[in-house]
Amino acid sequence: MSESDINQRHHARMQRKKEIVDQKIESASRNVGVLLVNTGNGKGKSSSAFGMAIRALGHGMKVGVVQFIKGAKSTGEELFLQRFPNEVEFHAMGEGYTWETQNRERDVACAERAWQQAKVFLSDPAIGFVVLDELNIALKYHYLDIHRVIADLHARPLMQHVVVTGRGALPEMIAAADTVTDMQPVKHAFAAGIAAQHGVEW
Repeated sequence: MSESDINQRHHARMQRKKEIVDQKIESASRNVGVLLVNTGNGKGKSSSAFGMAIRALGHGMKVGVVQFIKGAKSTGEELFLQRFPNEVEFHAMGEGYTWETQNRERDVACAERAWQQAKVFLSDPAIGFVVLDELNIALKYHYLDIHRVIADLHARPLMQHVVVTGRGALPEMIAAADTVTDMQPVKHAFAAGIAAQHGVEW
């Protein structure tokens, strides 16, 4: 097959693809805030959420962040986003990973305080984008009631976007979400004995 034939076939294929994509875009006419869930055992759930938060900032939205498990040490995303105090409100309200705290009563109390802060964001139409980092973990261990959480998420302002992160998303959260991404590991440096690196892991 000649180069010209290859180019013509490619053009025809892309033309058909464009028609399909254009039809899908035309049919997606509603503008509404979406609930996104990043789950799975792979790396990148929180990283993706904070990337979306930065994207929202670029569009002039105000951002609210609540971290449910993290908080024992500062992260790069917290240090960066705190540079924008007029646009971002950041609350790291956990005491560390559950296998480090080893105290369910304290973990439950931390999760409840974090959810009260989340509800402040979820009732404020001035906040365009909310990150609920590691909320799935708090729900997985039943630190919070999933039905109460879903009800509060559904009651948020119409145009407010929310992203929930953490492995082990419950079926109720997946059902409530508009977009769900299940991140699965293929290869990770930690398995080869490479320590977690700042700027990459936190």
